[in-house]
Amino acid sequence: MAHLARRIDERFPGSGLSDVAVELLRLTDETASGVENLRRPIWWLRVLTALAISGVVALAGWVAAQVFEASSAGAGSISDLLQGIEAGINELIFLSLAIYFLASLEIRLKRRIALRMLHRVRSVAHVVDMHQLTKDPEPLIRAVQPTASSPDRSLSPDQLARYLDYCSELLALTSKLAALHAEGLQDAVVLSAVNDVETLCSDLSRKIWQKITILDLAVPAAARSGLS
Repeated sequence: MAHLARRIDERFPGSGLSDVAVELLRLTDETASGVENLRRPIWWLRVLTALAISGVVALAGWVAAQVFEASSAGAGSISDLLQGIEAGINELIFLSLAIYFLASLEIRLKRRIALRMLHRVRSVAHVVDMHQLTKDPEPLIRAVQPTASSPDRSLSPDQLARYLDYCSELLALTSKLAALHAEGLQDAVVLSAVNDVETLCSDLSRKIWQKITILDLAVPAAARSGLS
């Protein structure tokens, strides 16, 4: 990634695309450390969760004992027994919900962190698309009369080809960066978000390669200067 950022800056110094590459490089470093943290268990949260679950279980046991004792103190009728069973079932339901909430607390916290990081990755993909949007090879095919609001068409055919190729490379790296989150956290919601980012990058890259294909047809590679 650092090598690509240097290549873009050397080819298009001071350009917006160079700034995007630098931002993606910074995001890569942050994502690497963030994904590593997602792999690690949050021990303090697990300890608190275990203590809370133990407290809930103890409380439910105490309530069940009180219900059973109250039922035994009565006449022992079927009605009292059924009431005690109903109260026990209700306690069991609430206990199950409480344990599920506490047990899933860590995964939900990590999911929120991962989704926040994926949102930043998705934003980079949209910024790359914004930069390539005005890079149209059509003026190289036929004469187009510009207007006062027309975008700058100062790039030569070889520069335009390299610019579009850099955009495609940035999108490919953005897609790989999103895929790292799936390695750090096996969660259905996170995996779905990763797939969305990968699909977005693939669709945007496909549009860029259509432009590159049109450019190759309009200006053969042999007519362009070689660029590394």
